[in-house]
Amino acid sequence: MKKLVVIICILLAIFIGMYINQRNQISSAKITAEEVDNIEVYITNIYMWKEVTGEALPKFQDINDAPDKWIWEVVKKNIEKYEGISSEYIQETAKKIFGPSFAKQISQSGNTSFEYQPEEGKYIATNVELDTENDKFLINNIQKTKQKYEVEILEYLEDYSNEPEDVIAQEEDNQGQQVEFDIPIKNINGEQIFKVKSTEGQTKILEEVKSNIDKFTTKKLIIEKNDDGNLYVKKVE
Repeated sequence: MKKLVVIICILLAIFIGMYINQRNQISSAKITAEEVDNIEVYITNIYMWKEVTGEALPKFQDINDAPDKWIWEVVKKNIEKYEGISSEYIQETAKKIFGPSFAKQISQSGNTSFEYQPEEGKYIATNVELDTENDKFLINNIQKTKQKYEVEILEYLEDYSNEPEDVIAQEEDNQGQQVEFDIPIKNINGEQIFKVKSTEGQTKILEEVKSNIDKFTTKKLIIEKNDDGNLYVKKVE
């Protein structure tokens, strides 16, 4: 009888442990709307332009292995001033974006993103020339495990080459009525997948991208969140 009681107690303990563990897994898998917004904002901050960095978001196994051009252009995109920049400010900004494990150092002589001014011992941010194709991403899926997110994105291009040069003047002449033109939507290889009218808006674009998911490149980001809620990309594959 005593053995039976012991066995029952053991089984009960195992069951309770499994139940608690399952509840923890379910809880950790829940992602709030605020988390999704924060992830989207963070990816937007590090998502660049292919004509500047080669890829809007390159693949890497460790942030310190990411291409230098992409790294420093991301930093430049997120700084609050463009002249009289100290190396300390650049490094601090980089660590805010990429986390405390980021170890790359800005060259004392500068680079293509930050030009060094020896007279002042400071840097200035270089100019960026963009084309008419806007690099875009769409979050397709998010998996959460403890303090880490696995985020799958779709990459696409919005081609605004058909936009009239005097579009603002035309809209003013038409009492604010939006000028209509075609916006081709392409994959990152430059292949047109579909097109929308400028008057149809972003919602239409997102719907069509989702409908043609197999025609767009997907990438997975591993993003960690520290105790202060800051997000840091660790890997892109």
